[in-house]
Amino acid sequence: MTTIEPPGRPDPAQGSATTTPAGQEPGRRSWLREHSELGVSVLLLALGGLVLTDALTMDVDIAQRGPIGPKTVPIVVGIGLLVIAVLLAIDVLRGGHGEAEGGEDIDLSEPADWRTVLLLGGVFLATAVLIEPIGFPIAGALLFWGSAYALGSRHFHRDPLIAAGLSFAAFIIFDRLLGVPLPGGPLMGVL
Repeated sequence: MTTIEPPGRPDPAQGSATTTPAGQEPGRRSWLREHSELGVSVLLLALGGLVLTDALTMDVDIAQRGPIGPKTVPIVVGIGLLVIAVLLAIDVLRGGHGEAEGGEDIDLSEPADWRTVLLLGGVFLATAVLIEPIGFPIAGALLFWGSAYALGSRHFHRDPLIAAGLSFAAFIIFDRLLGVPLPGGPLMGVL
């Protein structure tokens, strides 16, 4: 004779309906873990919105030289970011997942190198803060040298010289040849 369980109570022989096979409670946390790629979609959406907002509010009186002005590329990039964010979200919600990396030169068991990430972040932040008061040539040289140092180069005599050369070359190319105004800082009279 078979016993009938009252409604709402799970049959012990079939396992619990309130737990997952791993013993975790189902719910919001497991849903977020399964759909973690949505974070990338949200980031791309925010970045696309920021790029579009910046492009549409850009003052183009100085640099407008033809029918395709400086707003064109940022608008295309912003729209592309928004489209990619929406397509990625749709794919993730339909069950798509990114494949795990399987490169030969990557050891996935090793932790992230946060020292390098923080050093590079600090170098970029310092460049953003210093570019206006000290100018692009000096701030760019600090950016190139700081990035080389953060990524492991320890040639203290050669790296600053290469960084200064790259920075001055970039300044000359962009400011003088391409007409993109960059802050010269105290070296403005010299350059």
